Amino acid sequence: MIQPAPPPPEPVTQLEEVVVTAARLPPAASEAAFSVIRLDGEELSRSARLDEALGAVPAVSLFRRTTSLSANPTTQGISLRAIAPSGAGRTLVTLDGVPLNDPFGGWVIWSQVPPESLAGLDIVRGAGAGPYGAGALTGVIQLRDGDGGELAGSVSEYGGARLAGAGSVTVGETRLTVSGLREVSDGYVPVRGPERGAADMPLDLDVRAAAIRLDAPVGEATLSLRAGSFEEERGSGVAGSRASASGDVLSATLAQAPTQVRAGWRVQAWRRTSDLTNSFVAVADDRSSTSPAASQDETPATGTGVNAAWRVRREGLEAEIGADGRWFEGETRERFRFMQGDFTRSRIAGGEASVVGAYADGSWTAGPWLVAGGLRLDRWESTDGSRLERDRATGDITLDNPAPDRSGEVVSARLGGRYAIAPDLAVRAAAYTGFRPATLNELHRPFRVGNDITEANAALEPERLAGVELGLLGSWGQSDATTWTATLFWNRIDDAIVNVTIGEGPGTFPVAGFVPAGGVLRQRQNAGSIEAVGIEGELSHAVSDRLTLAAAVALTDAEVDGGAAAPQLTSLRPAQAPRASATLSADWTPVERLNVFARVRYESARFDDDLNSRELSAAWVLDARASWAMTDRLALELIADNLLDEDVEVSRTGDNVAGYGPPRTLGVGLRARF
Repeated sequence: MIQPAPPPPEPVTQLEEVVVTAARLPPAASEAAFSVIRLDGEELSRSARLDEALGAVPAVSLFRRTTSLSANPTTQGISLRAIAPSGAGRTLVTLDGVPLNDPFGGWVIWSQVPPESLAGLDIVRGAGAGPYGAGALTGVIQLRDGDGGELAGSVSEYGGARLAGAGSVTVGETRLTVSGLREVSDGYVPVRGPERGAADMPLDLDVRAAAIRLDAPVGEATLSLRAGSFEEERGSGVAGSRASASGDVLSATLAQAPTQVRAGWRVQAWRRTSDLTNSFVAVADDRSSTSPAASQDETPATGTGVNAAWRVRREGLEAEIGADGRWFEGETRERFRFMQGDFTRSRIAGGEASVVGAYADGSWTAGPWLVAGGLRLDRWESTDGSRLERDRATGDITLDNPAPDRSGEVVSARLGGRYAIAPDLAVRAAAYTGFRPATLNELHRPFRVGNDITEANAALEPERLAGVELGLLGSWGQSDATTWTATLFWNRIDDAIVNVTIGEGPGTFPVAGFVPAGGVLRQRQNAGSIEAVGIEGELSHAVSDRLTLAAAVALTDAEVDGGAAAPQLTSLRPAQAPRASATLSADWTPVERLNVFARVRYESARFDDDLNSRELSAAWVLDARASWAMTDRLALELIADNLLDEDVEVSRTGDNVAGYGPPRTLGVGLRARF
């Protein structure tokens, strides 16, 4: 039975033997008025990587069709709804309130959080005012750190091996939780068939990640101290091109959950560092060889943040006020212009950015009605921007391009309501606005992929989104055996940050320099607006106690209006935005100890570029897992990714060479729960 507005759960009364868990505020009652998808830890554990679990939800858009198994760190961005996926991502991702988005580029290094370490997550679709703030342009993904008790190991084809898990120990009322991940893979070659040349190499992978969290009671509140670190190194698919990413995070959170007789609150501080290296190459026309093009040797960046919230609940009313601030600094240190066996130029480019805001958010529940809303004011700044290039032999400055300091204020808001038409049927409606400032990467760092070059733009303005949506949700059958939701939405992004094609090789261009044949020159620009109308639906049906079927679909019609800045993009579809995506899954337990899970994912064609000249064909993939419980705590798993060995196009170069996703990959593993 659907409740009109389920209140947040009461905090657990702490008895002498009860151990506190991570410090966090419970979900706000206002979330029931908006579009929320919840995944529990069991659902997440069916995927080896968090972004793969998210990518199985049609409302979630990875930037490309590749996941963190093979994606360059700079393309691990995530967005909600197929409005306009971006390498920087248009979605805020948090772990118990701490942003996971990279302080330099906005992308998320997914390997830093193994699924086994999480209790679950909430996907809130639609721009977020209130507690989410800057970066939640298309929504927010809120991860919940778990309390351990799981260890998974597996081996697979293409040299794959993975060990991940989380566990905890308790001393009195204090809990220490540790989690870790170690994964390696020899990888697969993305270019196949007659187009493959001697320069095409496997996308090998080497990942390490670890985190530790201490939870302790402080009076009636809970203190959580967390430290995490990650490193990953990977091949880029062609000889001489590799990438690595690393980082650390520290956070401290003190929180007390609200009740009907006392207020709840949270104060939090965090610091995140990251670094990134990339080696870029030019690929010969016949793909027989490569030559160095650029070497991004270091990208040191630091993000720091503080936030505070106060929440009160009284007889159907819930109100929260809060404030937060985030400060970022970083730069890229590169060598480029390879001539006569060495790089002849160096570049240092970067700057600082900040966003500081305050908000009020709340909800009112009365009978079948829930009304919720929020208002937020943010001030953003971009300062100390610079780009300095030198001749490495003489030390002479060849380009000195400082960026003027810029700042502005943004007001964003949201308003939603839900009405229970019947005990098993409810309707909801919402309107919202949001914004995303350009990342330091978009403002200051040019980059190269193969023969394609993309220039930075220090004059970028924040993206802004406005949207409305209407939803229905219901259930029927004994014990709500069938549940369903449907959402119709309209979204518009103004000043959309898009990689705009401004030239084609061969040729020499101002600032960017030489672009080889088959390559294109793009620049990040505020290219007018992107408007999207879409519908999303989810259906789950428990056929019996042993079989559950689920389906989900997302249809999005998105179109660019390039305006005066990029008229060539007008009436085109945003790059990397499919019109349709869908999943169909079956969770079957034919006998007590055997569970079989299978999921088909479909996606319509998408374009690899802004000019819609490189089309990636429609694709579908079948993944399956079988788990045999050898004991109550230990299970044997058989894993089949892309079981039918479909060729999934994930990229196309300027000279129309296709790259593909992983082929069929079989594996076997053990999973222990304790």
